[in-house]
Amino acid sequence: MLNAVEIARGMQGAIGLLKRDPAAPNYFDNTLEACVRSFQVMILVAPLHITLMLIRYTSVSSTADEFEVVLVEALRYVVDWLLFPVLFYEIARRRNWLGFFPRYVSALNWVNLPAMIVAVFGVVLATLLPAVLGELIRFGLQGLFFYWFLVTTRTMVGASWPIAFLLLIVNWVPSLFLSLIVDRFLGVTLAVGA
Repeated sequence: MLNAVEIARGMQGAIGLLKRDPAAPNYFDNTLEACVRSFQVMILVAPLHITLMLIRYTSVSSTADEFEVVLVEALRYVVDWLLFPVLFYEIARRRNWLGFFPRYVSALNWVNLPAMIVAVFGVVLATLLPAVLGELIRFGLQGLFFYWFLVTTRTMVGASWPIAFLLLIVNWVPSLFLSLIVDRFLGVTLAVGA
């Protein structure tokens, strides 16, 4: 399990990336071991993700029973977390970026922790405000997360803005399709009055 020093270091690096700190990459080791270890962040983020799912399922209805929802959402969480690193590995192999792969994937994994903390606070705030303001907060959060991904990609891989944007699409579109498939499988619909 990750210790407090590793968590603090990962958080500092992730926030440094958002601030475009040129020293931020130094918070992440460029080794396969560090990359694999960074996937333990998934365990730290899981309670925050569960919180967001509980909030989400208060405003939707589902034809699936609770056990199916929990099982399918847990599978989605794991698949969604692993999807981009698998896709990026193939991109990195073809573009001769394998030397960047461990540090970049580690950084993206660590970015998820402060991003999810911000997301939980933002979504809770959005549910307490009138619908229009809530949607503005959700759009703002999405913009923040897109920007965070773009600056992380530019900093860690040295990609141009257009290439970083293409990688954002490679990250976001499969995740979106996975969400649509899961929602359809679970029979998720917006609840009346939500």
